[in-house]
Amino acid sequence: MDFFVYILECRDKSLYTGITTDLGRRTRQHSLGKGSRYVRSRLPARLVYFERFKTRSDALKRENVVKRMVHAEKKRLILNQRAEPLAGLHERI
Repeated sequence: MDFFVYILECRDKSLYTGITTDLGRRTRQHSLGKGSRYVRSRLPARLVYFERFKTRSDALKRENVVKRMVHAEKKRLILNQRAEPLAGLHERI
């Protein structure tokens, strides 16, 4: 099973970082206001970044690193992503 660390950009341009095993399901949960209280109050949001990991441990470590980044560092990460394209997932939530 793969694990994903993802970043959503909210209506107010804030960035939310999370972890999931099913990126499509999780983005749908956020869009319905059932994902997190933070995103619910800032809808609409859109998926702007994700990374895939083979282990939960690796994903949690990366999530912790990303969450500690300041906004400008996260924006650079998003702009410089060389990860998989967000085809079909880069949708407005």
